[in-house]
Amino acid sequence: MAHRNDPEVITRLLSTPGRWAVVGLSTNTARAAYGVARYVQALGHEIVPVHPKAPVVHGAQGVRALGEIDGPVDVVDVFVNSGRAGAVVDQAISVGAGAVWLQLGVVDEEAAERARSAGLDVVMDACPAIEGPRREL
Repeated sequence: MAHRNDPEVITRLLSTPGRWAVVGLSTNTARAAYGVARYVQALGHEIVPVHPKAPVVHGAQGVRALGEIDGPVDVVDVFVNSGRAGAVVDQAISVGAGAVWLQLGVVDEEAAERARSAGLDVVMDACPAIEGPRREL
């Protein structure tokens, strides 16, 4: 069964302050993750950059992997290609994240189903910076 995004889940994730682990976020200003993370941060969320180089981005100290984050993670925002998304979703499940958000163009139906089965909210093939303004947050 193909995943369908629930508009209420999207609104709740964007409007409820939380901690967003942004997988693939680096200091590269040309990458979509850079601007989207700034938008998410401007909504009042804490961001945690997750990248092999563990950079500081938008004033937030990065980590190399989801498992290195101390404390709870509300949303894992996935900026990796679809072929790598499943592994990130599995890590999100293992760290007890509340939701996974697969960015525009990132689709992995099997991973979305694993996340749903584990009790996580799932948003797939969507961008917070596009969805937020549609909801007048």
